[in-house]
Amino acid sequence: METDLNPSTPSTAAPLDRAPTRRAFATARTSVKIYGALGALSLLTVVAVAAGGHPVNTFMWVRAVLLPVVAVAVHRLVVSASRGSRRAFERVRTLAGVLPVAIIGVDLIPGVCPPWYAVMQTVCVLPVIRLAFLTRGSALRAAFPRVKPSPSRR
Repeated sequence: METDLNPSTPSTAAPLDRAPTRRAFATARTSVKIYGALGALSLLTVVAVAAGGHPVNTFMWVRAVLLPVVAVAVHRLVVSASRGSRRAFERVRTLAGVLPVAIIGVDLIPGVCPPWYAVMQTVCVLPVIRLAFLTRGSALRAAFPRVKPSPSRR
C-alpha cells in the first residue's frame, strides 16, 4: 500500500483543502466584508443626509439598515461553507445571484429613491457581484460538485 506523504497535492487533497478553494473562500470573505463596510457607509450617508435636513424616505432607511444586516448573515454563510457546509454554499450562491438583481432592479423603479442613492446602492452591491462569480467559479464548483438525486427522491 502506497501513501502520499504530501496531502496538499491536488490528487489527494480534500476539495476544501486545495489552495484554489482556500483562496476563493478568502476572496469571498473579503468581498462580503467590503459589502458590509459599504453598507455601513451607506447607512451613515443616509443618517448624514437626514441630519442635514434633506428628505430621506422610509425605503432608503430600511434599505440602508438592511444592507449591513444582510452582510453579517452572508458572511456567516460563507464561513460555514468554507468549513464544508453544502447547504450554506448553495444559499450563498443563490443570494449572490439574487441580491444584485433585486437591489439594482428596485432602485431603477422611478420615484423609489433619488439617483445618488441608486448609484450608492449599486456601488455597495459590486462586491456581491464578485461573490456571485466566485461561487460559480471552478475552484468552488470543485469543492461542492453537484449531486444527482437518488431515484427514490425523484
